[in-house]
Amino acid sequence: MSSPHLDPDLLRAFVAVADLRSFTRAAATLNRTQSAVSMQIKRLEEQLGTKLFHRTKASVDLSPAGEGLLGYARRILVLSDEAVGRLRQHKIEGVVRLGVMDDYGTLIVPPLLASFVASHPLIHVEMETGLTSSMSARLGKSYDLVIAMHPQGSGDGEFLRREQAIWAAGHTRFVEDQDPLPLALYPQGCLFRKWAIEALDGLKRRWRLAFVSHSLAAVESIAAQGLAVTVVKSGTFPPRLRPLSEREGLPPLPAADICLHRSANLSRAASLLADHLRRSIASGPPSKRHRGSAVPSRKPHETVA
Repeated sequence: MSSPHLDPDLLRAFVAVADLRSFTRAAATLNRTQSAVSMQIKRLEEQLGTKLFHRTKASVDLSPAGEGLLGYARRILVLSDEAVGRLRQHKIEGVVRLGVMDDYGTLIVPPLLASFVASHPLIHVEMETGLTSSMSARLGKSYDLVIAMHPQGSGDGEFLRREQAIWAAGHTRFVEDQDPLPLALYPQGCLFRKWAIEALDGLKRRWRLAFVSHSLAAVESIAAQGLAVTVVKSGTFPPRLRPLSEREGLPPLPAADICLHRSANLSRAASLLADHLRRSIASGPPSKRHRGSAVPSRKPHETVA
């Protein structure tokens, strides 16, 4: 004898009556008539060969069999809704324009996009990296979503993560001893560039711009060769650089808030990507690029050639 088929519609009616202890209230919740709900419960009881409720004029109570079925019914409905929702999302189409900082666009976001596209193959993401201070102003025109950096506590948008600004230089030369201090930074408009210059001016430390580029890789390479000092985020600290602090004569730097900005009237595709990025970045671990154990200890007598 084959097992009875548990129709999700019948189980939904059963759970509604069990939760509300009333056929009338369950019918209103399900937008059906009371007689229709009663027929659904009767069909389910006939399929299972047992009574699921004890009904009196004053109350509707679960039978022992009904109590045993309730937990299974909830789980079946949750899985059913989840499966239907996943299949529907799989069919969503659209193009989403994403603006993001260079380091996040290189290190943090790509694996998140890979997992997103695997679940939503018909959604196409167009990503642009660069200075996000100018991207936020073009939200809605050039971008649907922007992941931007703001001074701690001052940014609007949805807070994702806090990043500490850190001075950094190469492992092979102690370029931080030079006077004036050579800097490898991003162009004007970069928050880290502004903080670096203000901090050095506040310390009355002489400096010069040795290298300026929009390219994260280029700035890191110049610093890694021992040609200049730069500023990077704690969560994306490159292993080929070493952190610098007040011990090396560099002033402390502020922290930055990473925030997600959404344009008004987002498409369903853009909303799905925004939610995916928010959950993943806010709850995910920081990048493991920073390996503090790789930082060499500096001997007191060593100087820059």
